[in-house]
Amino acid sequence: MKIPNGYEVIQLFESFSPKYLAEEGDPIGLQVGTLSKKISKVHVALDVTEEVVDEAITNGADMILAHHPLIFRPLKKIDFSHPHGRVIEKLIKHDITLYAAHTNLDVAEGGVNDMLAAALGLQELTLLSPTYREGLKKLAVYVPKEAEEKVREALARAGAGNLGHYSHCSFSAEGIGRFKPDEQANPHIGTEGELEMVEEVKVEVVVPGPLASKAVRAMLTAHPYEEVAYDLYTLDNQGVKELGLGRVGVLPETVTLGEFAEQVKKAFEVSTVRVTGDLTAAIKKVAVLGGTGDKFVRTAQFKGADVFVTGDIYYHTAVDFKQEGMNIIDPGHNVEKIMKKGVASKMTELCEQAGFEVEWIPSVIDTDPFQVV
Repeated sequence: MKIPNGYEVIQLFESFSPKYLAEEGDPIGLQVGTLSKKISKVHVALDVTEEVVDEAITNGADMILAHHPLIFRPLKKIDFSHPHGRVIEKLIKHDITLYAAHTNLDVAEGGVNDMLAAALGLQELTLLSPTYREGLKKLAVYVPKEAEEKVREALARAGAGNLGHYSHCSFSAEGIGRFKPDEQANPHIGTEGELEMVEEVKVEVVVPGPLASKAVRAMLTAHPYEEVAYDLYTLDNQGVKELGLGRVGVLPETVTLGEFAEQVKKAFEVSTVRVTGDLTAAIKKVAVLGGTGDKFVRTAQFKGADVFVTGDIYYHTAVDFKQEGMNIIDPGHNVEKIMKKGVASKMTELCEQAGFEVEWIPSVIDTDPFQVV
């Protein structure tokens, strides 16, 4: 087992929660410290408070991976006498790297919203609000016959040629390649100054846009030629993968709104929830969105949800939608704390597969600023 550096850890994390899924302007990524050092312990937190940092220090963490960024806006000063400044001071003095994964972790497959839907027992999941649809590129490369299989396999391992439930999809066409090496060339085939004609195969694969660079690198590594002829271009047709905020699903059986409110409290480990609607109303189809969902109530209604589970519902929003018969359950923004155990479990599994020796520690500090009295 290997103790990785921060870049290797984050590369593994972003294999399922990539940065490009984040909303524009979301301050995700490295916030304090460096990724160039070795990482053997990662503290997973919802919020970065002074208590959470103290907890990470006690546990000997090298990094904190947080859902809510500590630095949301450009800093004008770092005052160590202010709570915000003290957090940054402690991170620096104890050499703890801070990395934030916010809306990219919300949107990701297996991310916060999938964790919330799973906790509620929702089935037949669809997206509440799509935010990303994967673009496709076509990679075409000219390969000598004897290297065709090696190049095709390298492309497949890099994620090229996946179409729906099928992998290793490619097309090959035979032809003649021509080239003349100059005096500075070191050709795999051919002689300096002489026109060479070689039987070659044109291999074409479709590759998701985010994986295009990886596929090209894999192809170049496997290809025997010193200079490789290939084409990479964007396709108008889009990929099948669509991701977004929130999830919509159905319960195994119909329950009343009152009964479902109790299920929500148990699933998210909260003592109270705010509910609008008739507690005897039948609930089967559920929309859920982590964090602040006030702007998505109409979307949940349009999707045909019997109830919308989300945090931070404004008073007037609740009044308006109650009159329209839309049921809402607000368990608070803090239910996103589900990501602490979820991310720790996911990353423990990924690190074991990669041969990385990293301990992932979910924070046990409750950072919910509200208390019921």
